Amino acid sequence: MKSQKAVPYMIFGGIDWWYHNRAHIDPQLARQFAKCGKTLYINSIIMTKFTTGEKGAFFKKAVRKLKSIFAGLKKTEEGFWVYSPFSLPVHHIRWAKYLNDVILYMQIKVVSWRLGIKNPVVLVANPAAVDVAIKLQKRALVYQRTDRFEEADGVDVNVIKRCDHLLKSKADLTIFVNTKLYEDESGQCRKPLFLDHGVDYELFASAKEVKNTPSDIADIPLPIVGYFGAIYDHSFDIALVEEVAKILPEMSFVFIGTVHEEYDSLFDLKNVWKLGQKDYYQIPDYGKCFDVAILPWANNRWTEASNPIKIKEYLALGKPLVCTPYFSEAQRYLEVIYLAENSKEFAERIKQALLEDCSEKVTARRDKVKQASWESKAQMILSELFSEDVNLKGIGISD
Repeated sequence: MKSQKAVPYMIFGGIDWWYHNRAHIDPQLARQFAKCGKTLYINSIIMTKFTTGEKGAFFKKAVRKLKSIFAGLKKTEEGFWVYSPFSLPVHHIRWAKYLNDVILYMQIKVVSWRLGIKNPVVLVANPAAVDVAIKLQKRALVYQRTDRFEEADGVDVNVIKRCDHLLKSKADLTIFVNTKLYEDESGQCRKPLFLDHGVDYELFASAKEVKNTPSDIADIPLPIVGYFGAIYDHSFDIALVEEVAKILPEMSFVFIGTVHEEYDSLFDLKNVWKLGQKDYYQIPDYGKCFDVAILPWANNRWTEASNPIKIKEYLALGKPLVCTPYFSEAQRYLEVIYLAENSKEFAERIKQALLEDCSEKVTARRDKVKQASWESKAQMILSELFSEDVNLKGIGISD
């Protein structure tokens, strides 16, 4: 047997570890990779164009980004390192982008030197990092094509499409989590892999056994129709939810997470509660209080190519789930979820879900996602990259 040496990993994340939902695939993979090698998670570099936005949104984001940058290089309790490099929203300006990439590249090189990271496996979850990622000396390049990034708010579509095509052509492995996106684009990749998303199954499935009900949800009248996650214009159908809440005034609608626009007309309703963003490890304690979970995704190209991780989280909790049918991955869960296209149907499916809920259905929901651990997803990636058997509980890959 060959002598073993731990392989380092570098992830250009699509989110900021300090501020965003840690259920996302890139930080979850960082947790797993850290088990078999030193891992550096690079907080999301700026992908959108410069805009002041509305009601000071730009300045709030700028302050948050500066705080993240000044946090420096830190090791998380999960075992990997996090770093926020300085970058500017200039990817659509050729000369400025070149300078920006040079500055970003030098920051990454210095941090890599400090950590002793050489020749890592590089995973790119943020297309804007492509030119820097390609220049780095590395063992392998992985592209995380988990969304239609070119459909995101505020990006230069042509710039992001260029980044996407370049990554597919250069990456040793391109991973997909949406069946439709995989079928449409796998032919553009050197080596495609349909991965699907994972779930922190034990964290969510065991929540009911923990005698801890958060105080801000404890006194909300039952039944509770709940949603956890950020509310964005490009994914969340706020008008649909407002109509459903009006149709079902006897039910409480509870939202956990950040709201990226002012939806006063919804949150002014007497049966709607906005509890704000919570720590990732608190989410199961809130979710276990839901009587029915909802996923009111909008109908557009972004959601069509999405695969919400919260589906698996709701099912791991054992909760009945009512969704809109506009993302292709919903078809894989037809036996354990309810689908509805309009407000009237959505309200009816919520009532149906409440009436039909029972221990057998709880077990069926959990069984549907029980094997989809993040460890198994990381193992799939490494097995595709390396011919040798990689043990995530061990040390890594042979040199």
